[in-house]
Amino acid sequence: MFERLSRSWGLVKASGSVLKQDKELLVFPLISSIAAILVGACFILPMIGMGALDGLSGGDNAAVSAGVYFVAFLFYTSQYFVIFFFNAALVGAAMIRLNGGDPTVKDGLNIAMSKIGSIFGYAFIAATVGMILRAIQERVGFLGKIIVGLLGVGWTMATFLVVPVLVARDVGPIDAVKESATLLKKTWGENVIGQGGIGFAFGLITFAIILCGIALIAAAAFTGSVAVIVLAVVITIAAVIASALIHAALSGIYAAALYRYATEGSGTAGFDTNVLENAFAPKK
Repeated sequence: MFERLSRSWGLVKASGSVLKQDKELLVFPLISSIAAILVGACFILPMIGMGALDGLSGGDNAAVSAGVYFVAFLFYTSQYFVIFFFNAALVGAAMIRLNGGDPTVKDGLNIAMSKIGSIFGYAFIAATVGMILRAIQERVGFLGKIIVGLLGVGWTMATFLVVPVLVARDVGPIDAVKESATLLKKTWGENVIGQGGIGFAFGLITFAIILCGIALIAAAAFTGSVAVIVLAVVITIAAVIASALIHAALSGIYAAALYRYATEGSGTAGFDTNVLENAFAPKK
């Protein structure tokens, strides 16, 4: 447990050394979050009015028309596209830094724009897989839901390096998915530390922020001042959001470094080679 925590913290520090040099990389997950919220609002509000969400969740055995599923598919595709687009911009900028360059936000966006067709294709594939898994999950029992959940985790792991592949190579989304799965099988085996490590570390960080926020809000409540209470709530929310943005940025940087290490077998600028080698440790 403590060894895993130490390794996770090592991954955070290694990725952080790159993020520290280019704090503007935080702009990409910030814009991505705002864009995803706007896209979500454009779809979810009309769907609520249609009662579509109740049908999709299976509530009251409501019959869901093909049209509603089509709208849901468009929603998934749009959300995935926004996420993958700005993640590609982040990964592209990170790769410039890992190659010894000095990236700007414009550099990252230009890279993403140059891959926009492939990014949309990958969003279409991801949305299709997501809809299929959800449709299956709605029609199976408890054990089936667990199995479908595991399939979803497997898909997430297998496609972890798709965006770096799309950014680094001139390939289509299908070939990118295949290469990502091949790299996973070739280098990680079943011991994927990259996603779990950083995720675990930030899970602890976010939990600590929430605990401190609760304590801060409680202390503010004793003052009896509404302004102080509101300030404490705002500080807590801002800290959680900042943690989420840093988590997203570090994950993108790690994915870029991991792809380069997997394809070139060497360390990267600003990244501890030993940390990367631990991420590729085969299962014993």
